[in-house]
Amino acid sequence: MKGFLKTVGLLAGLWTACSGLSHAQPAPIKIGELNSYKALPALMGPYRKGWELAQDEVNNSGGLLGRKVETIFRDDNANPGDAVRAAEELVSRERVDVLAGVTLSNVGLAVADFAAQRKAFFLASGPLSDKVVWDNGNRYTYRLRSGTHALAASVVEEAAKAKKKRWALVYPNYEYGQAAIATFKTALKIAQPDVEFVTEQAPPFGKLDAGAVVQALEDAKPDAIFNVLFGADLTKFAREGKTRGLFKNRLVVSLLTGEPEYMDPLKDDAPEDWLVTGYPYQLINTPAHQAFYNAYQKKYGEYPRLNSVVGYATMQALAAGIRKAGSVEAEKLITAFKGLGFDSPFGPVVFRPQDNQSTLGIYVGRTALVNGKGVMKNGTYIDGAQLTLPDADIARLRTAK
Repeated sequence: MKGFLKTVGLLAGLWTACSGLSHAQPAPIKIGELNSYKALPALMGPYRKGWELAQDEVNNSGGLLGRKVETIFRDDNANPGDAVRAAEELVSRERVDVLAGVTLSNVGLAVADFAAQRKAFFLASGPLSDKVVWDNGNRYTYRLRSGTHALAASVVEEAAKAKKKRWALVYPNYEYGQAAIATFKTALKIAQPDVEFVTEQAPPFGKLDAGAVVQALEDAKPDAIFNVLFGADLTKFAREGKTRGLFKNRLVVSLLTGEPEYMDPLKDDAPEDWLVTGYPYQLINTPAHQAFYNAYQKKYGEYPRLNSVVGYATMQALAAGIRKAGSVEAEKLITAFKGLGFDSPFGPVVFRPQDNQSTLGIYVGRTALVNGKGVMKNGTYIDGAQLTLPDADIARLRTAK
């Protein structure tokens, strides 16, 4: 009996010791991620898949600073006020170590302002307004994806070569659309001084009356069209314009349209020979992209979209920054991200010290219809470092509060 009790005592001691070790495991690094999951499901589904693929890779390789990484996802309802309330909950209640995410520009500006007020590190993954890093830029906010200036600049040279004089413009009437149009008009006027902008159509985001817009563009009799609609608005516009012959014998330059997220829903209504920015996933044969492509396809049984790359690269960047900082403290992360380099599916990327913007680049090419499916039939990668403003201009923007 004494031997039995001794054995029970030893087992109890071992259980207590193991239990103590379990409790001693370090808490996970928490990332609070905000995005428009309900409003933009075609974009956010691939984005989250890319993010979780990268997070799995980080955790399977030992985590960060000896800790696992955990992401708490929140929907921003495509609304700046809701986004700020969600960010406050993440910081105050969930005690996240960093904030990340956001796709819509107006939401990105609101969260960037919140980050500055709360002194919380924020890696903006996808808001395209350059105010996020320039006019309204702050030391707590970094951005991964190239903005409206880079997107517009990436297509201006090719657009100017076409020598089209009369241009029509169509864009969503909010921060991203307004900024993209302003940049394109200024840059094209410099490249082609005799250009004329004969009409502008600016429907509210998500509320496009495709018939009315297409008719207004046709009535203006432009030689070329610059389009920055996206999401359901782009689908309606592309279909209605094709049906009415708006695009026949006209150059169409269109930001974002070459992304599979937008081409796939159009099916055989996808536009042909538009000059676009996008993601020619089937044509990129670099080792970094091939490794990402294979891992994504193995995990999800489908090809990645552009937002898959954005989600994946955002997590990659956070991992690289936390490793370099050796901490998740905001001030140390700010220092670590200055000039931080990391490898993305598109190749090496650096966060520029002058404006906290990454050099993740842009693919530019032409669209085609292949077997009833829209694709980019070619694509040239332009590094983001080639598409920015001069440092002196950036400095003026960031100090003109």
